[in-house]
Amino acid sequence: MALPGREQFRSAVLRYVELPGARFLRALKFTPNSITLIGFAVTVAAAVLVGYGWLFVGGIVFLSGSALDLMDGALARLTGTTSPFGALLDSVFDRMSEAAIFVGLGVYAIREDFSDDYRLFFILVVLLALVFSQIVSYLRARGEGLGVFTRAGIMTRPERVVLLGIGMLAGQIEWFLLAIAVVSCVTLFQRMFTIRDMLNKDS
Repeated sequence: MALPGREQFRSAVLRYVELPGARFLRALKFTPNSITLIGFAVTVAAAVLVGYGWLFVGGIVFLSGSALDLMDGALARLTGTTSPFGALLDSVFDRMSEAAIFVGLGVYAIREDFSDDYRLFFILVVLLALVFSQIVSYLRARGEGLGVFTRAGIMTRPERVVLLGIGMLAGQIEWFLLAIAVVSCVTLFQRMFTIRDMLNKDS
Protein backbone atom coordinates (compact mmCIF):
# COMPACT_ATOMS: atom_id res chain seq x y z
CA MET A 1 0.00 0.00 0.00
CA ALA A 2 1.28 3.46 -0.92
CA LEU A 3 -0.15 6.92 -0.58
CA PRO A 4 -2.49 7.82 -3.46
CA GLY A 5 -0.78 10.04 -5.99
CA ARG A 6 2.74 9.31 -4.66
CA GLU A 7 4.17 8.31 -8.04
CA GLN A 8 2.58 11.30 -9.78
CA PHE A 9 4.05 13.58 -7.12
CA ARG A 10 7.50 12.02 -7.48
CA SER A 11 7.30 12.39 -11.26
CA ALA A 12 6.47 16.08 -10.85
CA VAL A 13 9.37 16.56 -8.42
CA LEU A 14 11.71 14.83 -10.86
CA ARG A 15 10.58 16.99 -13.76
CA TYR A 16 10.34 20.37 -12.06
CA VAL A 17 12.89 20.14 -9.22
CA GLU A 18 15.46 17.37 -9.63
CA LEU A 19 16.30 17.75 -13.31
CA PRO A 20 16.47 21.58 -13.37
CA GLY A 21 18.53 21.50 -10.18
CA ALA A 22 20.85 18.84 -11.60
CA ARG A 23 21.38 20.88 -14.78
CA PHE A 24 22.24 23.94 -12.68
CA LEU A 25 24.72 21.97 -10.56
CA ARG A 26 26.28 20.49 -13.69
CA ALA A 27 26.81 23.99 -15.03
CA LEU A 28 28.61 24.84 -11.77
CA LYS A 29 30.89 21.77 -12.25
CA PHE A 30 29.73 19.96 -9.12
CA THR A 31 30.06 16.18 -8.98
CA PRO A 32 27.32 13.90 -7.61
CA ASN A 33 29.50 12.76 -4.69
CA SER A 34 30.30 16.35 -3.73
CA ILE A 35 26.59 17.16 -3.67
CA THR A 36 26.01 14.13 -1.41
CA LEU A 37 28.62 15.41 1.04
CA ILE A 38 27.42 19.03 0.88
CA GLY A 39 23.83 17.92 1.50
CA PHE A 40 25.00 15.97 4.55
CA ALA A 41 26.95 18.98 5.86
CA VAL A 42 23.88 21.20 5.46
CA THR A 43 21.74 18.69 7.36
CA VAL A 44 24.30 18.54 10.19
CA ALA A 45 24.16 22.35 10.34
CA ALA A 46 20.37 22.08 10.59
CA ALA A 47 20.74 19.57 13.43
CA VAL A 48 23.01 21.98 15.32
CA LEU A 49 20.48 24.79 14.88
CA VAL A 50 17.68 22.54 16.11
CA GLY A 51 19.77 21.45 19.09
CA TYR A 52 20.13 25.11 20.08
CA GLY A 53 16.37 25.55 19.88
CA TRP A 54 16.09 27.35 16.53
CA LEU A 55 13.48 24.99 15.11
CA PHE A 56 12.13 27.25 12.38
CA VAL A 57 15.53 28.17 10.94
CA GLY A 58 16.69 24.59 11.40
CA GLY A 59 13.65 23.40 9.47
CA ILE A 60 14.47 25.69 6.54
CA VAL A 61 18.11 24.55 6.49
CA PHE A 62 17.05 20.90 6.81
CA LEU A 63 14.69 21.15 3.85
CA SER A 64 17.45 22.88 1.85
CA GLY A 65 19.84 20.02 2.59
CA SER A 66 17.15 17.50 1.70
CA ALA A 67 16.55 19.30 -1.60
CA LEU A 68 20.26 18.92 -2.39
CA ASP A 69 19.93 15.23 -1.59
CA LEU A 70 17.42 14.96 -4.42
CA MET A 71 19.98 16.26 -6.86
CA ASP A 72 22.92 13.87 -6.50
CA GLY A 73 21.27 10.90 -8.19
CA ALA A 74 19.76 13.08 -10.92
CA LEU A 75 23.15 14.74 -11.48
CA ALA A 76 24.85 11.33 -11.73
CA ARG A 77 22.36 10.17 -14.35
CA LEU A 78 22.57 13.46 -16.23
CA THR A 79 26.37 13.36 -16.41
CA GLY A 80 26.63 9.60 -16.96
CA THR A 81 28.69 9.15 -13.79
CA THR A 82 26.51 6.67 -11.91
CA SER A 83 28.59 4.10 -10.05
CA PRO A 84 28.11 1.44 -7.35
CA PHE A 85 30.28 3.45 -4.95
CA GLY A 86 28.27 6.61 -5.60
CA ALA A 87 25.07 4.70 -4.79
CA LEU A 88 26.68 3.34 -1.62
CA LEU A 89 27.89 6.80 -0.58
CA ASP A 90 24.44 8.27 -1.17
CA SER A 91 22.72 5.54 0.88
CA VAL A 92 25.15 5.84 3.79
CA PHE A 93 24.93 9.62 4.00
CA ASP A 94 21.13 9.54 3.63
CA ARG A 95 21.00 7.42 6.80
CA MET A 96 23.54 9.62 8.57
CA SER A 97 21.66 12.80 7.61
CA GLU A 98 18.42 11.42 8.99
CA ALA A 99 20.13 10.28 12.18
CA ALA A 100 21.76 13.71 12.59
CA ILE A 101 18.46 15.56 12.61
CA PHE A 102 17.02 13.13 15.17
CA VAL A 103 20.09 13.67 17.37
CA GLY A 104 19.54 17.42 17.07
CA LEU A 105 15.92 16.98 18.16
CA GLY A 106 17.03 14.87 21.12
CA VAL A 107 19.46 17.59 22.20
CA TYR A 108 16.68 20.15 21.80
CA ALA A 109 14.45 18.12 24.14
CA ILE A 110 17.22 17.90 26.76
CA ARG A 111 18.03 21.62 26.62
CA GLU A 112 14.47 22.97 26.58
CA ASP A 113 12.62 23.87 29.77
CA PHE A 114 10.17 20.98 29.58
CA SER A 115 8.66 19.10 32.48
CA ASP A 116 10.28 15.74 33.20
CA ASP A 117 7.26 13.83 31.87
CA TYR A 118 7.07 15.89 28.69
CA ARG A 119 10.83 15.59 28.12
CA LEU A 120 10.53 11.80 28.51
CA PHE A 121 7.67 11.75 25.99
CA PHE A 122 9.62 13.89 23.53
CA ILE A 123 12.80 11.81 23.71
CA LEU A 124 10.77 8.61 23.46
CA VAL A 125 9.07 9.68 20.22
CA VAL A 126 12.43 10.84 18.82
CA LEU A 127 13.94 7.41 19.52
CA LEU A 128 10.95 5.49 18.18
CA ALA A 129 10.82 7.60 15.01
CA LEU A 130 14.56 7.07 14.50
CA VAL A 131 14.46 3.31 15.11
CA PHE A 132 11.41 2.56 12.96
CA SER A 133 12.62 4.85 10.17
CA GLN A 134 15.99 3.15 10.04
CA ILE A 135 14.41 -0.32 10.00
CA VAL A 136 12.13 0.69 7.11
CA SER A 137 15.19 1.80 5.15
CA TYR A 138 17.08 -1.34 6.15
CA LEU A 139 14.27 -3.55 4.89
CA ARG A 140 14.50 -1.97 1.45
CA ALA A 141 18.27 -2.53 1.37
CA ARG A 142 17.95 -6.09 2.70
CA GLY A 143 15.26 -6.87 0.15
CA GLU A 144 17.48 -5.60 -2.66
CA GLY A 145 20.25 -7.86 -1.34
CA LEU A 146 17.81 -10.77 -1.75
CA GLY A 147 16.90 -9.66 -5.28
CA VAL A 148 13.62 -7.96 -4.35
CA PHE A 149 13.13 -4.27 -5.16
CA THR A 150 10.28 -2.45 -3.43
CA ARG A 151 9.36 0.93 -1.97
CA ALA A 152 6.16 -0.43 -0.43
CA GLY A 153 4.67 1.30 2.58
CA ILE A 154 3.04 4.54 3.60
CA MET A 155 5.94 6.24 5.41
CA THR A 156 9.02 6.19 3.20
CA ARG A 157 11.96 8.60 3.38
CA PRO A 158 10.42 11.43 1.29
CA GLU A 159 7.34 11.46 3.54
CA ARG A 160 9.53 11.49 6.65
CA VAL A 161 11.57 14.41 5.32
CA VAL A 162 8.46 16.43 4.50
CA LEU A 163 6.86 15.76 7.90
CA LEU A 164 10.06 16.60 9.78
CA GLY A 165 10.44 19.85 7.86
CA ILE A 166 6.80 20.88 8.33
CA GLY A 167 6.90 19.93 12.01
CA MET A 168 9.94 22.11 12.65
CA LEU A 169 8.51 25.04 10.70
CA ALA A 170 5.21 24.73 12.56
CA GLY A 171 6.89 24.46 15.96
CA GLN A 172 4.94 21.26 16.69
CA ILE A 173 7.64 18.74 15.89
CA GLU A 174 6.80 16.34 18.73
CA TRP A 175 3.41 15.47 17.21
CA PHE A 176 4.93 15.02 13.77
CA LEU A 177 7.55 12.75 15.34
CA LEU A 178 4.79 10.71 16.94
CA ALA A 179 3.08 10.38 13.55
CA ILE A 180 6.36 9.33 11.93
CA ALA A 181 6.98 6.73 14.66
CA VAL A 182 3.50 5.20 14.47
CA VAL A 183 3.17 5.15 10.69
CA SER A 184 6.77 3.98 10.22
CA CYS A 185 5.98 1.03 12.48
CA VAL A 186 3.03 0.19 10.22
CA THR A 187 5.23 0.68 7.15
CA LEU A 188 7.81 -1.70 8.60
CA PHE A 189 5.30 -4.56 8.57
CA GLN A 190 3.86 -3.53 5.20
CA ARG A 191 7.31 -3.68 3.64
CA MET A 192 8.30 -6.90 5.42
CA PHE A 193 5.24 -8.79 4.20
CA THR A 194 5.54 -7.31 0.71
CA ILE A 195 9.11 -8.63 0.52
CA ARG A 196 7.94 -12.00 1.85
CA ASP A 197 5.25 -12.25 -0.82
CA MET A 198 7.68 -11.26 -3.58
CA LEU A 199 10.23 -13.81 -2.39
CA ASN A 200 7.56 -16.53 -2.25
CA LYS A 201 6.43 -15.65 -5.78
CA ASP A 202 9.98 -15.98 -7.09
CA SER A 203 10.68 -19.27 -5.30
